[in-house]
Amino acid sequence: MEHPIKLYNTLTRQKEAFTPLNPPLVGMYVCGPTVYSNVHLGNCRTFISFDMIYRYLTHMGYKVRYVRNITDAGHLENDADSGEDKIAKKARLEQLEPMEIVQRYTLDFRNVMAQFNALPPSIEPTATGHIVEQIEMIEKILDEGLAYEVNGSVYFDVNKYNETDNYGKLSGRNIEELISGTRDLDGQGEKRSPLDFALWKKASPEHIMRWPSPWSIGFPGWHLECSVMSSKYLGEQFDIHGGGMDLKFPHHECEIAQCNAANKVEPVKYWMHTNMLTLNGKRMSKSTGNTLLPEELFTGDNDILDKGFSPTVVRFFMMQAHYASPLDFSNDALVAAEKGFNRLMEGITTLSVISPAKESTFDVNSWKESCYNAMNDDFNTPILIANLFEGIKAINSAKNDKASLTADDIELMRKTLTEFTFDVLGLKLETENSSSDKLNGVVEMLIAMRNEARATKNWALSDKIRDELAELGIQLKDGKDETGFTIN
Repeated sequence: MEHPIKLYNTLTRQKEAFTPLNPPLVGMYVCGPTVYSNVHLGNCRTFISFDMIYRYLTHMGYKVRYVRNITDAGHLENDADSGEDKIAKKARLEQLEPMEIVQRYTLDFRNVMAQFNALPPSIEPTATGHIVEQIEMIEKILDEGLAYEVNGSVYFDVNKYNETDNYGKLSGRNIEELISGTRDLDGQGEKRSPLDFALWKKASPEHIMRWPSPWSIGFPGWHLECSVMSSKYLGEQFDIHGGGMDLKFPHHECEIAQCNAANKVEPVKYWMHTNMLTLNGKRMSKSTGNTLLPEELFTGDNDILDKGFSPTVVRFFMMQAHYASPLDFSNDALVAAEKGFNRLMEGITTLSVISPAKESTFDVNSWKESCYNAMNDDFNTPILIANLFEGIKAINSAKNDKASLTADDIELMRKTLTEFTFDVLGLKLETENSSSDKLNGVVEMLIAMRNEARATKNWALSDKIRDELAELGIQLKDGKDETGFTIN
């Protein structure tokens, strides 16, 4: 690999060289949403971050199978083994079939991800579509003596597992400290230890999401689905498992234990976790009420921000922070991101009208290398963006005749900017946002320059402007009296 990647592995707590198990194939699993309500921005940040990672690995020539699940059953209210299923509760409150709730919010999630220009995963399996496989994994864990059945429910035996492995190795938690920090909850009285977690829960009479099993009519534990679906579609061992840092414990810790117990192998080579999103300095979550829905952000229909911001500007704002660093949403920060995004788009467009010189005063090859170095250092998008702006600065200097670029360097800059801005960061030109007037003005300026070039029969410059605008998704339409354009 010409540009080797290093990434931070939560499991080992250090940066490691990325070496896939079966190159150029890469298996990546990311924990998806529980579809009982509209997806909020905190969730979106995680999925946008892994979309960027997916895009960059693909850009680097890897063939990535990206699996992201839909949790449509088994996720109880307190993320443990008690309370009501989140989807079933929503269905009861709205007097709907649970799968109606699932369908409504799955479609909302996919629509929001499309607005953020996130690529769909290779496979998007559901928990309810893999009940049979979940029962099979429970049976394997029981056969290994690492689970037990009581009153129709099946629990994972953490203490037994810990005799030969280390429950807590991902999160860095000590099992004795975990036990001392637990408190009794409903349903825990039948567990051997408060740390034991449900693999299968017997359904109470009022529980409306239920399936037959060898132990009872019930439903699978929340942690089980990801172990089952990741191993089914990526193998018993795969490269990357991702999610928000709030899933590190207990969800991902339990996944490791289940896979080790059932398959006798360490399931994941690299664990990656995104950091949380805050809103005006406070944690953004549904439980606190300090949250902002994507649609409220896009339209400006909220009491927090002064106006709406386009999905691409929001995505650009998220890319300005490292995926593993906390990020605070505020009106001032989004306004600054919008200005930066506009400057980046205008700089890319300006490159089309620079006249080539015999020599360059800007080292384009070193600049390109700095862009790769940033991304290869644990997908450091803020450093990448800073480097992209160094390129924009050189472009503007060349435009003002304070610097010069050869034709080859102009082409290399165009290719590099296009690949990193649109293919890797996943940004796109948009007309329905606050930058549309500026963008239209820039395009119309280029059309005027092209018309002047055609009038003087400078066909090379005329074609160059048309072709490079086309590569940016701007199609010129020559009419009888004027030239129009569309932005794709």
